[in-house]
Amino acid sequence: MKRKRLLTMLAVLAVSVVGVVAPMAASEAAAACVTPYNSGAVYTGGMTASYNSRNWTAKWWTQGEAPSTGGSGVWQDNGACTGGSGGGGGGTTGCNYPNWVAGQFYAVGAVVRYTNGQFYQATHENPGYDPVISTWFWSPYACNGGGGGGDTGGGGGTSGFVVSEAQFNSMFPGRNSFYTYAGLVDAMKKFPAFATSGSDTVKKQEAAAFLANVGHETGGLVYIDEINQANWPHYCDYSQPYGCPAGQSAYHGRGPIQLSWNFNYKAAGDALGVDLLNNPNLVATNSSISWQTGLWYWMTGTGAAGTTSHNAMVNGQGFGTTIRAINSIECNGGNPGQVSSRVASYTRFAGLLGVPTGGNLTC
Repeated sequence: MKRKRLLTMLAVLAVSVVGVVAPMAASEAAAACVTPYNSGAVYTGGMTASYNSRNWTAKWWTQGEAPSTGGSGVWQDNGACTGGSGGGGGGTTGCNYPNWVAGQFYAVGAVVRYTNGQFYQATHENPGYDPVISTWFWSPYACNGGGGGGDTGGGGGTSGFVVSEAQFNSMFPGRNSFYTYAGLVDAMKKFPAFATSGSDTVKKQEAAAFLANVGHETGGLVYIDEINQANWPHYCDYSQPYGCPAGQSAYHGRGPIQLSWNFNYKAAGDALGVDLLNNPNLVATNSSISWQTGLWYWMTGTGAAGTTSHNAMVNGQGFGTTIRAINSIECNGGNPGQVSSRVASYTRFAGLLGVPTGGNLTC
């Protein structure tokens, strides 16, 4: 009798355990795939897409960067998903190139698939350098099933930018690896009028002017944060209703245009769809966002010039007007050495791109 009762109790216990385990298994089932990723679509913070059988959420504005845990870090992985197409691969399913392997030798012309899902071609032989960091050795490769071709120099390349990656590298041979060509090209998607307005000469003049100014601001794209740390606490305007939530010293100069002041971080973040007021250090840690802040000011900031740097170059007002828009205290004899340095860089870059400088070079 006791044995029968014991067996009955074990049977009931077994059923209870199964009843507990079964719902857990159901809750751990993969979520349904959301709308597949579209490489031509614009995604802003909070928008979702599925890709390679996983769901993803965009953290900020992006276009053309396939979801992954690498790249610029714009995508958040929400886990595996089932059903639907799961994102397919963004139109590159016809490509069949090996994954990039760190430390493996690559000859000129080799094409690899990087961890961000993008393809890169070796423009110089190398012992497995990172394609996103070592941009002199690698160029983005337009992979659409039939090949594409890397950018080896000349006037522009597969990026559509009037400055090729090879030219960019020659302009800034000692640049910090943070300031990537890929990051700049990605940032340009947000400002389609940059270096695309007017004649080919005007487009290249604007590109040269922008790069000359940001090169001057950063010591040749070397410095990310403002050098003089004693100034860092001075860029918090507490009269603003939102204050300085990231701390009094958090809004110092950063990035290619040396974005500074809490109100500028707020304005730039609002325009770019990124919370830079609470996360100002994104300008120093995310290459695309950093470049976006530089282009944001170039396209919208007027300073003491009464016009934007973009309009100054497109409308023939000259390079000198861009200096006045960016740092007017150098003008009117304020610091002629700094003005001369900017002009020298612009002249060199314009020559590299094969265009004249135009008039009104100083301020």
